[in-house]
Amino acid sequence: MRIALLGGTGDIGEGLALRFTRDTSHEILIGSRDPEKARDAVADYEAALEDHTDSVDIKGFVNEMAADRADVVVCSVPPYHVGDTVDAVADSLDSDTVLVTPAVGMKGDEDGLHYHPPSAGSVTELVAERAPDEVPVVGAFHNLAAGALADLETELDLDTLVVADDEAARDTVLNLAGELEGLRALAAGPLANAAEVESVTPLVINIAKYNDDMHDVGVKWV
Repeated sequence: MRIALLGGTGDIGEGLALRFTRDTSHEILIGSRDPEKARDAVADYEAALEDHTDSVDIKGFVNEMAADRADVVVCSVPPYHVGDTVDAVADSLDSDTVLVTPAVGMKGDEDGLHYHPPSAGSVTELVAERAPDEVPVVGAFHNLAAGALADLETELDLDTLVVADDEAARDTVLNLAGELEGLRALAAGPLANAAEVESVTPLVINIAKYNDDMHDVGVKWV
């Protein structure tokens, strides 16, 4: 498959790009509002992967072109840019495209980070509202530490929860996430359950904040 990472020059985009390239045979498309920035990121990722795989298939495009070429589109942008990004690429999406969002709404104070969903109930549901009606939306990769993903020397032993209303789209993302070494993907129900999944993210960040010996905290369900 072709996987587009919109905002693929950011932290979570970098981690997913490196892991998907190293662990799978899928073609990775890095999207950005600035195509030159996307191409610069590709060069950086290729250098980072040099000692980890013999096969690197990454290309850089402006977001709309990346989305137009992809089977799976991951909207790996901050939550406050998600709606505008989906609007910008809407004409490049269709019923054969799976649109994935890992974004989580949070706000911080002196105590830590707190879940701060949009009026739609969750960022995942916001994406579903903004996406064309025929495009299936999936929430996944919410609770993963970007630093751990991007450090290919770090061996993962984590779970990611997947929410979707469309079963075929859900299964596509479950299978795709399961190809990443050390990552187990678990179905967590329909999009209506996205708020519960997203709210775990500030929790794990706060655990890392208050425990000096814990960094890049993730979740494993047993």
